[in-house]
Amino acid sequence: MARYAHTARKTNLREVYVWELPVRFYHWINVVSIVVLCATGYLIGNPIGAPNTAEASYSYLFGTIRFIHFVAAFIFFFNFVARLYWGFVGNKYARWDNFIPYKKHQWKEILCVLKVDILQVVHKKMKDIGHNSLAAFTYFFTFLAFVLQSLTGFGMYAAMSDSWFPKLFAWIVPLLGGDLPTRNIHHILMWVFILFAMIHIYLVFYHDYIERRGVTSSMIGGWKFIEKGVLKDIETEENS
Repeated sequence: MARYAHTARKTNLREVYVWELPVRFYHWINVVSIVVLCATGYLIGNPIGAPNTAEASYSYLFGTIRFIHFVAAFIFFFNFVARLYWGFVGNKYARWDNFIPYKKHQWKEILCVLKVDILQVVHKKMKDIGHNSLAAFTYFFTFLAFVLQSLTGFGMYAAMSDSWFPKLFAWIVPLLGGDLPTRNIHHILMWVFILFAMIHIYLVFYHDYIERRGVTSSMIGGWKFIEKGVLKDIETEENS
């Protein structure tokens, strides 16, 4: 144990400011919103202890649950819109070109990360300072799921709301074939988010352990700790 601790202290690291404040705000607001939406959404779809006859107190309780769900939905949606905007004006680690693997080295890194995560082969130092290519590509698909979840949610809400904003999505339900298919898509995506969150949390801690770069703490403070040799290689590639 002492040998490994000594080796870690001798590693030459540099602090790199990776995640700007808007990105960190987006992440944690998104976490809270999704937890609230999944909890309230599950209760709306599967009421616990529903009485045979709707009592006033019970109706009031589920009216509150629905209200919380709708408020969280608005926060989730506009938080996501803010992230879309920051993908164009943020630093190089936040920009959208990181999320789509259009370069050969990104696909090579995706295969490398799959070997590390699934087969647990010997770890090689990644050259990506922000998200690795596999994580970024996965997040791209979650963004698409966010869009679909928002469309189906506001599409269903449009039928019971007098507000102009949900009415903008009234075309979604007819397009998807009615209320039932729309509700089923919305419900399935909830479980997709729950499964994704479980895998995401595991891999964040796993990569924190094998990379020793402060992956977990970086989403709180914004800083990562990158090997000087890796930074030198990246700077050389960027300047070539």
